[in-house]
Amino acid sequence: MRLFAAFQSRSFAVLWTSQALSRLGDRVYLIALAWWVVATTGSAAAMGAVLLAGLVPTLGLVLVGGVVVDRWSRAHLMLASDLARGLVVGVAAGLAAAGMLGLPGLLALSAAFGAVDAFFDPAYTAIVPQLVVPELRPSANSLTELSRRLARVVGPAIGAAVVAVAGVPAAFAIDAASFGASALGMLVIARCTPTTPQREEPQSPLQEVREGLRAVTAVPWLWITIAVASITNITLAGPLEAVLPLLVTGHFGAGVGLLGALDALAGVGSVGAAIWLGHQTRFRHRGLLVYLTWIGCGLAVAALGLPVPIAAASLLMIAIGASLTTLGLVWMQTLQELIPENLLGRVSSIDILGSAAFVPIGYIAAGAMADTVGPGPVFVVGGLATASLLTLALLHPAIRRLD
Repeated sequence: MRLFAAFQSRSFAVLWTSQALSRLGDRVYLIALAWWVVATTGSAAAMGAVLLAGLVPTLGLVLVGGVVVDRWSRAHLMLASDLARGLVVGVAAGLAAAGMLGLPGLLALSAAFGAVDAFFDPAYTAIVPQLVVPELRPSANSLTELSRRLARVVGPAIGAAVVAVAGVPAAFAIDAASFGASALGMLVIARCTPTTPQREEPQSPLQEVREGLRAVTAVPWLWITIAVASITNITLAGPLEAVLPLLVTGHFGAGVGLLGALDALAGVGSVGAAIWLGHQTRFRHRGLLVYLTWIGCGLAVAALGLPVPIAAASLLMIAIGASLTTLGLVWMQTLQELIPENLLGRVSSIDILGSAAFVPIGYIAAGAMADTVGPGPVFVVGGLATASLLTLALLHPAIRRLD
């Protein structure tokens, strides 16, 4: 099957297996983390503080991560990141088992994890073109997305079972072990990939960041899309991540079962889109494909805030999952094909920073608005604002001509 064609590359097969295990461990860890925070503090604000403690260092260092990714071996950087993150989670497991883990310690460990994590995602995006030939990249990117989505479906159930049977320290230890397994895979890859990307004489880190920024601002379709994504993390991610539980309880009058079902249905749509895209060898009219899919996602989010039946909401969540995966995979493929290899790490880091910078604002703004006017209007306003903004961006000829 064309979907699995990227496994022809032994190195990519090892990378995929390693990261699938690591992502599964991360989902086990997140469930255990949430349970520990709630059981220990009883505070939702404390959970928010833990998540922010991990996010802020990532955003603060991701540009540095892009420079490092373009300067040194991507495989070795990913290996070091796996080892460091495994050590952080292993320390958390040991402290929890000894009854010595407190909220301040967890905040510090989350910050350390986030700092190391800033180097991993740009390296992952940049290493795939080194491991697979261009015609196999749709397969490689789709398989990567499949591993993420399947981990999101399976991981929480495993995490809940482990916590119930063996406790939080055991769940933390499983994640630490998954990083160890991933590190072994990265060690294999590091031995058979180029040590460094092809590049000119290294400059100072600040000069290299500037070079990456110039590469982004010189390409209209690139900087426009990053700018639009930063805003849609307020108008889309805010409702979907922060307000969906309130929509389920207040708008539909249902409980956690519906919340889990809607999240799973979004995963179904995502998996379906990843499988379909994985069968393609090349994407055409990518600007239109990304933006029309994105607009459709915004309209689906707006429709969720209307008085629709649960069956319609279920179909809308499938459409949202499929839309988000489609635009994400096509965008990643576009970066890997059109950005020079010696700039890919820096451009990827700028993309990550620009896209995620306003995530906390989106959570806060959507939550505050939902508390004031209810969850339904948050979805309607957020979805329509998203669709309107994207329609304006689509008027730019550079977006429409992107093929």
